Amino acid sequence: MSSPPVSSERPAAGIACDIFCAVIDNFGDIGVCWRLARQLADEHGWQVRVFVDDLHAFHTLCPTLALDRARQSIAGIVIEHWHEPSHAGDTLEVADVVIEAFGCELPPVYVAAMAQRERTPVWLNLEYLSAEDWVADFHLRPSPHPRYALKKTFFFPGLGPGTGGVLKERGLDAARAAFEASDEKRAAWWRQATGAPPPGENATVISLFAYENPAADSLLEQWRDNAGEIVLLAPEGRISGAVARFFGLPSFMAGTHAARGNLTAHSLPFTDQRGYDALLWACDVNFVRGEDSFVRAQWAAKPFVWHIYPQADDAHLPKLDAALAHYAGPLPEAPRDALARFWHAWNGAGRPDWADFQRHRAAFDARAVDWAHELADVGDLAGNLAGFAKSQLK
Repeated sequence: MSSPPVSSERPAAGIACDIFCAVIDNFGDIGVCWRLARQLADEHGWQVRVFVDDLHAFHTLCPTLALDRARQSIAGIVIEHWHEPSHAGDTLEVADVVIEAFGCELPPVYVAAMAQRERTPVWLNLEYLSAEDWVADFHLRPSPHPRYALKKTFFFPGLGPGTGGVLKERGLDAARAAFEASDEKRAAWWRQATGAPPPGENATVISLFAYENPAADSLLEQWRDNAGEIVLLAPEGRISGAVARFFGLPSFMAGTHAARGNLTAHSLPFTDQRGYDALLWACDVNFVRGEDSFVRAQWAAKPFVWHIYPQADDAHLPKLDAALAHYAGPLPEAPRDALARFWHAWNGAGRPDWADFQRHRAAFDARAVDWAHELADVGDLAGNLAGFAKSQLK
């Protein structure tokens, strides 16, 4: 295969950035990359291009994306359909900052062109989020290339000082506050999402976004038998089958509504990223999964339960405990232990006890607000990444 022609032309203004993303975990990989791309473009004025190998997964998060185009522009960001591992676009353009997301390997022809560039690009390997203590030691650690005069720097998202932080747009808190302060906005959201008005003040509203989970059956039964009303908002996805079985339905696709006992459930269409934030804000408790929704739940400042991506030999459990240590550490012993029991049960160790969780809701509500402020002190990932890259480009 012949190499694409090389172009030395770069945008006249702003730092040029290429983000390479191989979709592995359904929506999480491209979800993080798309948020990062938009924030670098919108808040830092960068010229951003995203290489992604799965347009169908991307389209779910960004419905305006055309599935049949090799190159397109959305919101000022260029999207390339990446035919990895050798493809690097029809014209090889090397950016000032190159982000290799989650261990995907850059096309060899692109790496060779990076080495030939007069001004060496800043090459970052954006890692998966982890709350473990070792992350701060490896964040910003360089790795020289074995063949070229290039170095790759590892950039680790994290929940504590000394890490890259997590993604947060500058206007996110203001948008959440405006939603929560407006009865009209919330009512409009409920009408659009469910076709119904908001539930009463005494109802507990829960969002459910999870991988397949054997613990779902027990939890749905507990919600059915709960003393007060529970309203469940379930985006269509991998947990939908369990909800359908509970209600005796053949499926629980978007637009489906069902009720048993004190549990009323609404299936919602899979939403874009901004729409998902509003869903979190509309709820009292959020069940989230993977990385992107996990981060957004923390910014929502509401109690949440994390379904971490399962790994072989339970390698994910230390990561779960590390996140709990950050998030639940300052809680008094009883609510801290209750939250740990519930998170572990939801991740395969026992039966989740909803009554035990609810007993400590006041403590969880307060801690969620405090944690959002603490996490903000670490700095947002896009801002931290932009600042580091600019320091290396001087």
